[in-house]
Amino acid sequence: MVTKTLDQSAQDAPAKVSILQSIRTLLNNWPVSIAAIIMLSMFVMALAAPFLATSDPLAINPAVRLGTISSEHYFGTDSLGRDVFSRVIYGARTSLVVGFVAAIASVLLGLLIGVIAGYFRMADVIIMRVMDGIMSIPSIVLAVALVSLAGASLTAVLVAIIVPEFPRVVRLVRGVILNLRTEPYVEAAISLGTPLPKLLVRHMIPNTLAPLIVQGSFILASAMLTESILSFLGVGLPPEIPSWGNIMAEGRRYFQILPGLIFFPGVFLALTVLSINLIGDALRDTLDPKMVRRL
Repeated sequence: MVTKTLDQSAQDAPAKVSILQSIRTLLNNWPVSIAAIIMLSMFVMALAAPFLATSDPLAINPAVRLGTISSEHYFGTDSLGRDVFSRVIYGARTSLVVGFVAAIASVLLGLLIGVIAGYFRMADVIIMRVMDGIMSIPSIVLAVALVSLAGASLTAVLVAIIVPEFPRVVRLVRGVILNLRTEPYVEAAISLGTPLPKLLVRHMIPNTLAPLIVQGSFILASAMLTESILSFLGVGLPPEIPSWGNIMAEGRRYFQILPGLIFFPGVFLALTVLSINLIGDALRDTLDPKMVRRL
């Protein structure tokens, strides 16, 4: 009888969309295809930065400072004579690394704490009050405060981005776990005496992967924007590290003379964030068809 209940519940559970089918569905949408091409181009550009850059992004040459676009300097030079094109190319590495590390860390930390909060009622009360407290502080204010206390470094920036982001993942995972606790197949597994680790890993955590992938894509875009904002405000990465935010921060004084100092890294950042958001929206529609029907 219990076996029959398990089989019936498994059939009633939403069918999981295969990876290949999801990719095929996404690529049939031309805006998503363009976004995927842009993201792939950014990855290739970041990986091939040593070969694409026309010069050392840290090399200072006062003789050509604030130079305009030329055959030697495709995007001109900044106030220290550094090649802006090379700095933008290498800036893709920094911005993408910050975004992906922050997104992965936020998702993993949020998954761990969210599962605990969703399954254990006593822990839920304490954890969610702490999460509400963190989320009540504006994320950019909290990030600026953390970086100001810890000092400008890559680690400090990552922590400043992760701390405001992971409570949202905790709330998402907690909601999924709370819904799954009432599912017949989960109750049947509990009645059979399934060990807790096996119950979580086999029946609950896999059902959180689809929303986590979507949430992770939005965290990736948000992390890149936050890093750029912190760097633009002068409390982000050290100035010697080329990132799109640092390049714009250094060029704001000379924007009226050379708008390209802000325009070029701004365009790369905007295209990357827009592409990530388009892909994230498409992933949500593909992995959660019920939400599309509700909308």
